[in-house]
Amino acid sequence: MLLVCRFRVSPSEESAFTARVARALELLAARPGFRGGEAGRAIEDAGQWVLTVRFDSVDAYRRALGPFEVREHVHPLLAEADTTTEATYESLVTVAPGAAPVHHPSLLS
Repeated sequence: MLLVCRFRVSPSEESAFTARVARALELLAARPGFRGGEAGRAIEDAGQWVLTVRFDSVDAYRRALGPFEVREHVHPLLAEADTTTEATYESLVTVAPGAAPVHHPSLLS
């Protein structure tokens, strides 16, 4: 499962935002089923940021959001994301360095 959240961040808020994102990733990384995550900003528009997080499954993602510390730090951050597009995706094709692509069955089928 892939979570993709987009944010608009002003230059004056950048330091606080990156600290919040780092804390959110740290908390999520401690949860079972976490596969990885990262945050970055657009090259063409420094105020446009993205946070991506990968989990083994939708269930692992949902369980990861449950603990109090996650609700306290991660939920408010995610609530600030752009909600005009979808944020959660199923991983259908993945590849590891030096490996062939792996096709995964759809959760929607």
